[in-house]
Amino acid sequence: MASVPSLAVSGGAAAASASFPAAARADARRQPPSSVAVADKGNSNGRSIQVAQNSGGMEAPLRPLDAEEAMGMLREGKTVRSAMYVPLLHRCVEAGSLDDARAVHGHMVKTGTGADMFVATSLVNAYMRCGASRDARTMFDRMPEKNVVTWTALITGYTLNSQPVAALEVFVEMLEDGRYPSHFTLGATLSACSASENVGLGKQVHGYTIKYGAEWITSIGNSLCRLYTKSGSLESAMRTFRRVPDKNVITWTTMISACAEDENFVELGLTLFVDMLMDGVMPNEFTLTSVMSLCGIRLDLNLGKQVQAFCFKIGCETNLPVKNSTMYLYLRKGETEEAMQLFEGIDDVSIITWNAMISGYAQIMETAKDDLHARSRGFQALKIFRNLKRSSLKPDLFTFSSILSVCSAMMALEQGEQIHSQTIKTGFLSDVVVNSALVNMYNKCGCIEDATKAFVEMSIRTLVTWTSMISGYSQHGRPQEAIQLFEDMRFAGIKPNEITFVSVLSACSYAGLVDEAERYFNMMKEEYKIEPVVDHYGCMIDMFVRLGRLDDAFSFIKRTGFEPNEAIWSSLVAGCRSHGNMELAFYAADRLLELNPKGIETYVLLLNMYISTGRWHDVARVRKLMKQEDLGILRDRSWITIKDKVYFFRANDKTHEQSDDLYQLLENLLEKAKTIGYEPYQNAELSDSEDDEKSAAGSLKHHSERLAVALGLLQTPPGATIRITKNITMCRDCHSSIKFFSLLANREIVVRDSKRLHKFKDGRCSCGDFSSLL
Repeated sequence: MASVPSLAVSGGAAAASASFPAAARADARRQPPSSVAVADKGNSNGRSIQVAQNSGGMEAPLRPLDAEEAMGMLREGKTVRSAMYVPLLHRCVEAGSLDDARAVHGHMVKTGTGADMFVATSLVNAYMRCGASRDARTMFDRMPEKNVVTWTALITGYTLNSQPVAALEVFVEMLEDGRYPSHFTLGATLSACSASENVGLGKQVHGYTIKYGAEWITSIGNSLCRLYTKSGSLESAMRTFRRVPDKNVITWTTMISACAEDENFVELGLTLFVDMLMDGVMPNEFTLTSVMSLCGIRLDLNLGKQVQAFCFKIGCETNLPVKNSTMYLYLRKGETEEAMQLFEGIDDVSIITWNAMISGYAQIMETAKDDLHARSRGFQALKIFRNLKRSSLKPDLFTFSSILSVCSAMMALEQGEQIHSQTIKTGFLSDVVVNSALVNMYNKCGCIEDATKAFVEMSIRTLVTWTSMISGYSQHGRPQEAIQLFEDMRFAGIKPNEITFVSVLSACSYAGLVDEAERYFNMMKEEYKIEPVVDHYGCMIDMFVRLGRLDDAFSFIKRTGFEPNEAIWSSLVAGCRSHGNMELAFYAADRLLELNPKGIETYVLLLNMYISTGRWHDVARVRKLMKQEDLGILRDRSWITIKDKVYFFRANDKTHEQSDDLYQLLENLLEKAKTIGYEPYQNAELSDSEDDEKSAAGSLKHHSERLAVALGLLQTPPGATIRITKNITMCRDCHSSIKFFSLLANREIVVRDSKRLHKFKDGRCSCGDFSSLL
């Protein structure tokens, strides 16, 4: 707490000035804090260090003396009055000079001044402010007398030095010693409770403030608000906030900032900001940074521009945190040019600014209008990261976690591996956030062995890390490892959340473990009190469909009473079609159409089913619905990265310079595949223009992922894994053919489509052939 040393100084000034005339005390108030004074002709100052001059028993007048000269005179052994050490100790704190503070201490010991409680308290404070908490504690323990200021200086110092537990121990020790804390002490203790996340003790201190009538003090109210907001109890914070009679800018900012950290309280945060202005309290740059963050969460660019105008009005538009949050808002809204202009206009760019740009581009990848725009923003994030490495600044853990998430989304394995190396060199690999992002990146890129290695080497694992690894095993067709890891997680005392249960239920679905799936489903509800959501129901239904127990799937829906969504009915259509139960498939299709689905992939799934069974009346009905919904066409695109170069393909694409070779290779592979069991499927056409759209009746169409696979086979060395990303779900024909390609070419082929990851090897796919294929 900044108020503690100022209290000590004022107390010391009062003590010192009691022995000096009024004129001297007036001069003391005018004395600059950065200088002390020495005996000289022409001036006197009762608060400055005085050097005894034994010339006929007379003291010479004082003259201003800077800290360097004062320290030099102390080293020469000059005698000074005890209270006059205080301004020099404060100068040591301002300069952050521990050596000078120790020199002053040595002089105090030599002259026998260390027993003075006021000076000793100032020395405790100086040691703490210079980061020497052990020296401060030693000095504190040697003091024969201590007052509340001394105790408070020690508590505050420990908190400032990131030792809040030690601060709380001192507070308890103080109470056991029969001392009564002041409101400064209580404020410092509450700060220590916040820093150590000791809400229990914080509530006890809160009760103490109520008992002694200190809760109404603004600084105490601020500390209590900070304690409760940091612990996630915004309701308790709001109750405390309302009881503070004289709210200052810190009070308001604490609450507004807390709302900015929880998207459920965005409206409350903005309401508090309006109330703050109505109350006549002028916001500072911290307030406005939080308000701009609220606009970003709300994706309200108009309101953000009003706040930006307000920043210009009060003159804090150049403040770096304000600029960072404004830039981030523009990015979240997709206004990349405006964000880049702000970024390039910042003279003193901090690592926070770089991180805001990278994480901003990473987030808008998820909200891009199509996959092309998403990848473009991903490339921009990678470019910004490269520019950061060329600058004088160094990436931190937030930089690495953000850029690894970009690599995950783009399936950019080579870039991800380079960043992995950088985290090792910089020492950030030991951070749990970076390591979790690394595990996720390898999982998303189809490298389950590398993900496992990164996971095993982690010294600390969070729930996110465990869940990511369980999901990775499930996605890679390793259900037993996923289930075993889930049990290991529970044994380690980690409480699973609803996402973890989706992963383990998905693993049970893949392995067809009905009893285990039902046990985990009931465990989720009864032991962990997690209410099932549509994803949990979807895993259970997918399991029954994989096993061909279609009647059980439909009876599960009736028994649980939940309403299937578009994704579940689509899964049922695909599953019933795979098992040849067209009656149930048509029933599920009718239920699906009743939902009036908005996803074009759903309509293509239905078209393919009706085309394959020759139900041309239903084909016409679905096409009519597509036109009524103005869904346009399903654009098929795939990407493959070879030697840091990205290649892009559309359906039936012939723009590549090796297109003749690609098509010839595909024809050869398909002919060979037919000899070992491949049978082409009839599918609805995928196109990139309305003019090209036509029925699939009998026409051969190479979809984008097959062309990407062909290029990978041509341009990568034998045995190398081929990795492809696709913007929509794979069709049944491509899925079937690529299984045979992996066998014929003896390659591992990884395709990540819009639904899941497919890992083809030796003629098999990790999805088990029962994913919702078009």
